[in-house]
Amino acid sequence: MSLRKKIADSPGINRAVEGLLAAYVRFAFRTSRWSRSGFEDMDACVRRGEPVIFVLWHQRLIMAPYLFDTSLGRICALTSSARAGRLAGQILVRLGFETIPMSSHKRHVALSREVLRRTRDGCSIGIAADGPRGPARISSTVPVVWARMTGCRVFTVAFAGKKVVELPTWDRQMLPLPFSRGVLMCQEWTDEVPKKPTDAEAESLRLSLEASLEAITAAADSAAGRISKRPQSRTT
Repeated sequence: MSLRKKIADSPGINRAVEGLLAAYVRFAFRTSRWSRSGFEDMDACVRRGEPVIFVLWHQRLIMAPYLFDTSLGRICALTSSARAGRLAGQILVRLGFETIPMSSHKRHVALSREVLRRTRDGCSIGIAADGPRGPARISSTVPVVWARMTGCRVFTVAFAGKKVVELPTWDRQMLPLPFSRGVLMCQEWTDEVPKKPTDAEAESLRLSLEASLEAITAAADSAAGRISKRPQSRTT
């Protein structure tokens, strides 16, 4: 095994990296001025024990703990079983989320059953519509399938900062810089999902959800004084 792989697989080093990144996110949030808008309906659902499906772009995932108020209720985020996905999942755990690890060995049926079980226990579900590998800002049908399966209301969310760093990842993952200002925004996706949608209906719903995510993300960028631009789609 190479030295690089030994370092990457070291539990101690991974815990240190998780701690540093979680501390950075807290620091960036606490030293900046944030406005929060459109969350009233989602917060009310969670407060009365009604789980929701919380959807965002993978690019804006790092601020998810501040887009969902965990003081009001529980949320489970889906995380990839890949090394980067595990790291992101542990950062979310440190910031108040629970996680459901995805695995290439786990059948979609088993994952759906786990999601259904969690929502029946009152836990909301968070998912990056284009994660974990993209293409960037192209929604999958998964949030639509789970909305049909669970009956949960769906909320699209986004953050944007005046000053951010875009990482060299497939989605241009966005990290806010400290001592800046930013916005947190939410909007319900209200399309009705049939119990047995046709392929055409499922595709129409997927495109509608994608458009809703693009709209909330563009609105957040505009409010933060940024030009909203879609990253070039890459799958690796």
